[in-house]
Amino acid sequence: MRAYKLTLLFVLILSSAVVVSLAAQGRGTSAPSPYPIVTGKAYRFEKIAEGVYYATSTGALATGSNNTVIVGDRDVMVVDTGTSPAAARAMVEDIKTITDKPVKYVVNTHFHYDHTDGNSVYAGKADIIGHEYVKYAIEKLDVLHREPFKTSQLTNVPNRIETLKKQIGEEKDAARKATLERQLQVAQQGWEDLKEIKPTPPNKTYSKSMDVKVGSHDVRLLFLGRGHTNGDTVLFLPRERIVCTGDLMESGLAYMGDAQFDEWVTTLEALKKLDFDTDLPGHGTPFHDKALITAFQSYLTDIARQGTELKKQGVSAEDAAQRIDLTSHRKDFPSIQRPAPISEASVVCTSGSTSGRSAD
Repeated sequence: MRAYKLTLLFVLILSSAVVVSLAAQGRGTSAPSPYPIVTGKAYRFEKIAEGVYYATSTGALATGSNNTVIVGDRDVMVVDTGTSPAAARAMVEDIKTITDKPVKYVVNTHFHYDHTDGNSVYAGKADIIGHEYVKYAIEKLDVLHREPFKTSQLTNVPNRIETLKKQIGEEKDAARKATLERQLQVAQQGWEDLKEIKPTPPNKTYSKSMDVKVGSHDVRLLFLGRGHTNGDTVLFLPRERIVCTGDLMESGLAYMGDAQFDEWVTTLEALKKLDFDTDLPGHGTPFHDKALITAFQSYLTDIARQGTELKKQGVSAEDAAQRIDLTSHRKDFPSIQRPAPISEASVVCTSGSTSGRSAD
């Protein structure tokens, strides 16, 4: 049963891989921001509300997730720390473009590498806060030798470097070649930056909720239930009516390799009950309409329904992965594709993950 779920789930993960990859780079040139922007070297900061900024990559560095920065009277809170110590150092430097106050609080929304691998830069200088499962995962799960780090970084980054080298060699247009060369430089530097990673768990944890005061900002850290991982934190700023949802709720489709698939929909229902107007996700773009959350719930429910029906019919996991059709959700998630061939999915599936009720 567990093997069936894993195989099916990872096939579906790959169907959204392009979405996740593009979302990690922020808005892109095709979607201009409606917010005031301050741009640093590695990050650009969109001012969402007074003292609240949404940070996305400029493309000059491999940064990982999008981040929220909350500026108080005396200090700063940073939500998630990026894909490497280099990304975290770049964040600390670029924050100086919006404030001269020091970072006192860091929050990990969950344990995945693109949200925590910069933690070591803040250790001893700021309180690193996360759900108790984040501490457990970083300390016990050998996070640099499991998914999603193995495929996303140790496999995909070298592959991208080789692909870019080939494209540069074949490219005739000078402008396009220069763009590819810049992308290669970023990818190569990102590969080097991985060597510096030292998994660093939070030094402060909570189980259900924690309140943190950042100047005039009341920040509530909430565990609404398991979903994207076993320990997703939602930051809620009630006065500003803003939530930061990490990868529990992105503006596109999320990686699902550590998901509690049967609980995610319920957790998202709890999220919708919060009184917020703006969601700042871990990837993608800010959004305001809770209907997008409902659409993602529908997507998750449809995967489970189709998979269950095919299993009852005796269809193998491999065949089910080919037959599940999620194109009806394309109106809400335009980059949806049909499931990838099982031979591709098996590359990810072999490492296993938590998709049942028990913790790793």
